[in-house]
Amino acid sequence: MFYGILDLSWWGYIVAGLILTHITIASVTIFLHRAQAHRALVLHPAISHFFRFWVWLTTGMETKAWAAIHRKHHAKCETAEDPHSPQVMGLSKVLLEGAELYRKEGKNKETLERYGQGTPDDWLEQNIYTRHSAKGVALMLVIDLFLFGVPGLTIWAVQMAWIPFFAAGIINGVGHYFGYRSFECPDAATNVFPLGILIGGEEFHNNHHTYPTSAKLSVKWWEFDIGWLYIRILMALGLANVKRTVPKLKIIQGKQLIDVESLHALLNNQVQVMTTYTKAVILPLFRQEKQKALPADRRLLRRVKAALIRADILVDETGRQNLKVVLEKNRALQIVYHFREQLKVIWNRTTATQKELLDALQEWCQQAEATGIQKLQDFSSYLKGYTILHC
Repeated sequence: MFYGILDLSWWGYIVAGLILTHITIASVTIFLHRAQAHRALVLHPAISHFFRFWVWLTTGMETKAWAAIHRKHHAKCETAEDPHSPQVMGLSKVLLEGAELYRKEGKNKETLERYGQGTPDDWLEQNIYTRHSAKGVALMLVIDLFLFGVPGLTIWAVQMAWIPFFAAGIINGVGHYFGYRSFECPDAATNVFPLGILIGGEEFHNNHHTYPTSAKLSVKWWEFDIGWLYIRILMALGLANVKRTVPKLKIIQGKQLIDVESLHALLNNQVQVMTTYTKAVILPLFRQEKQKALPADRRLLRRVKAALIRADILVDETGRQNLKVVLEKNRALQIVYHFREQLKVIWNRTTATQKELLDALQEWCQQAEATGIQKLQDFSSYLKGYTILHC
């Protein structure tokens, strides 16, 4: 019994450990994250309960607490109220103590009540999973010892460290610090790696913060989200129903006015539109102005590039001051920056009627075209043609 009833080879224990931890990752990303926290899909009760049971066995995490903390993270991202922002607390703090930050916030009753609505609240949740959260990981230890013998201790230790390090540490830490950004979302979220396998697709954190209610985390054609593959398999088996994914968009050439469909597409894809504005208007003009600038001004422009394209919350005081100087000296950059801010103002008019928003966007397009800046004029035409592609 030293090697358990399975008596595997040395590589067999490695494979077993990887399979078990991968089931845990799949449970977290599909059940806790996409289904519970964001309501992006509905799982068959049997599958939903399996994931909930497995999370209890391998992490001891409570569904309500996990969903509430994650929802608060999105609502308060990169602020002092964010439960685990490396931009506020430092990367090492979140990377190495991510699980402790979760446990601390999980004791905050206000967080649970405000952000934990709609999560499972049945007899099992109240009397077993929440009341005896620590007993799940103890039971997992017994199971590992029975199946794998003494090597099961190592497998169990890896299981216990997997989520705290990769999910609470890597995604919440590195995923807000290093990586590539496909979208200029209003926080520091990054895509850690283009192949979302090891952490179940959670590697696409920038995509997720851009489209938080999408069941699919990959966006670019070269990105692979294994969590989405599993969801597709569950859908084929009738065990999952996807509610939302990233909307498919198209441009209708020749449209002269922004209609209701265009308005809805713009409002539901603000980050993508602003990312396009940055790539199609601000950056080309920035490169053009830098080329013809004097050496001293060119150095200042290089320093101010991030402040010019990033959300205000990601720009420090020095960056804001440098940006102010550049905009005062460069009329063209001042104009395109102003029009970007005006677009944000229109989108933030939450009490405006549909007609008022349509009129405001149409006026924005007219004024943009009157500037004489070609890139801005082209973008105005792009906005008018923006619409959702119905499949």
